[in-house]
Amino acid sequence: MPSRTLEFEGCVNFRDLGGYRTADGRMVAWRRLFRADGLNKLTPGDRKQMVDLGLTTVIDLRTLDEAEQRGSFPIDDVPVRYVGLPLTDVLPATEDLPDWKEAAYVATRYGAMVSEGGPVLTEAIHVLAAGDALPAVMHCSAGKDRTGVLSALVLAFLGVPDEVIIEDYALSAAAMERLLERLKAEYPEAEEAVMRYAPAILHVVPETMEQFLAALLLEYGTYDALAISLGVVDAVDHLRRIVLVDA
Repeated sequence: MPSRTLEFEGCVNFRDLGGYRTADGRMVAWRRLFRADGLNKLTPGDRKQMVDLGLTTVIDLRTLDEAEQRGSFPIDDVPVRYVGLPLTDVLPATEDLPDWKEAAYVATRYGAMVSEGGPVLTEAIHVLAAGDALPAVMHCSAGKDRTGVLSALVLAFLGVPDEVIIEDYALSAAAMERLLERLKAEYPEAEEAVMRYAPAILHVVPETMEQFLAALLLEYGTYDALAISLGVVDAVDHLRRIVLVDA
């Protein structure tokens, strides 16, 4: 069985969404859909590994400021279709950071990403469903919040059960410890500022995704109804055909 977590020097939360079983007995194919944290610090070895993966599409969910200030995917070395789709306009305000330790608060923020960022999510799913889009990776800075929302929707639309989606979300917890240590090392002169963001970085608990998915189903009734609301029914049908395989 392929490894779910792929090791890179320049990022800490790069994972394969393959291998998950769907409710109808099929499986998400390996090495087709990936999720990740920031991909702007890839080393030469990382870039070769990306080429070896055959990566075709990169969906960047970061804000425009994040992409401008931190850099983007190295398309000169790894030719891909790079699609910038900011899922939020701004990062959390400093005064809101302590609230990111509460699962209910974070789940509410995730819900806002769906209600306010619907067009971005719609475009992202259409991009993934394009005939030549895969293998593809979706990413933000940490790979757990914005990426977590899009990954959850994609898995839900493919028919992966909620409990599996929740388990996948929780896999980011260990990576966030590594991310925090990396940020402290990269910005030693700003460690105090980095630590203010620690609650938002480190908070990864299953209850957050559980409450987020429950709220979606309470509002829409089914994931099929959510797909109708987002205008992605045909795209989801095509994505199922190109991603799902017999288990």
